Amino acid sequence: MKIYVDADACPVTDQIKEVSEQEDIPVILVKSFDHFSHGEDSKHVETIYVDKGPDMADFRIMKLAKQNDIVITQDYGLASLLIGKGCIVLHHKGYTYTENNIDQLLNSRYTSAMARKRGERTKGPKPFTTEDKVKFSHLLKQQIAQMKK
Repeated sequence: MKIYVDADACPVTDQIKEVSEQEDIPVILVKSFDHFSHGEDSKHVETIYVDKGPDMADFRIMKLAKQNDIVITQDYGLASLLIGKGCIVLHHKGYTYTENNIDQLLNSRYTSAMARKRGERTKGPKPFTTEDKVKFSHLLKQQIAQMKK
């Protein structure tokens, strides 16, 4: 089992590193060269840089992730594809993408995009909170515990 992170805009990277170190699970951060850093992570964290461009990180994650790997992303399209591969896919707000909720999430995204195209204003996401970080950490620990059974 590995944890892959769509890391360009992931607000829970620190929480992922902390939980994965406690559980001794390797983490692969996938991000664009635009987010290059010389900073060092612990030995269980690997960073893969991809070319700049839409969906480049998504393509790499799709190529690398295997059944029963955990992937953290906020991209509904990527989540949909990964569910089909048998991955456990989590959102940083603390919920799991499933076959039961992904169609509704994709439809909601499409409906909002069409409304914006017509010039309508749509609500953006609620601000990310400390409670969201706690909820995410709890969910990640719960998923790992379930998979280790």
